[in-house]
Amino acid sequence: MYWYEEEVKGLEKERMKLIYEPSTLFYGSSSIRLWDTLFDDFKPFKPANLGFGGSTLAACSWFFDRIVAPYDAKSIVVYAGDNDLGDGRHPEEIFIFFEQLANQIAQRFDAIPCYYVSIKPSIARWDLINSLRYTNNIIENEIIKRDDNWKFINIYNKMLNKDGYPDKEYFQADGLHLSKKGYALWKQAIYARLSENFHAELI
Repeated sequence: MYWYEEEVKGLEKERMKLIYEPSTLFYGSSSIRLWDTLFDDFKPFKPANLGFGGSTLAACSWFFDRIVAPYDAKSIVVYAGDNDLGDGRHPEEIFIFFEQLANQIAQRFDAIPCYYVSIKPSIARWDLINSLRYTNNIIENEIIKRDDNWKFINIYNKMLNKDGYPDKEYFQADGLHLSKKGYALWKQAIYARLSENFHAELI
């Protein structure tokens, strides 16, 4: 995991620059890290952007104590799993890392509201679509079975066009990273779920 070290160190330093104590932590891969409007989009929820490029669910678990644990969070939004599939991990292996991360969050923060954003159906990784669907399904089923503080945010279906393929308007030219329209879609879906457990104070 050494290849993430510089970004992780950067996140540790960023914490010292925040002018408020974050309530909602956005944790995961570059889809989080590259969200330039995240602070404005979720301002009432006092967000912190804890994304680091290329991160996997495995890496999110590995660096949890350094990146997430130091905060006093009231809710957590997780997006990861995309790059695990890209690295060749089996869906059930990814599921194990999800459970590991969920257990770490529970041990540190108890039963705060947590949200897992489904893995997006990207153009660049369409060849992995069956594994992607399976990963989403087993994680969603686990969250439903838990019936606790975790909620599943399904952005998968929202990102498909009428023919059932990823809508290119939601992606940058690389077919992997989100466009402004993609982030607008995510904001709408995530904001609605966060509002169900509204605990915000205006900054």
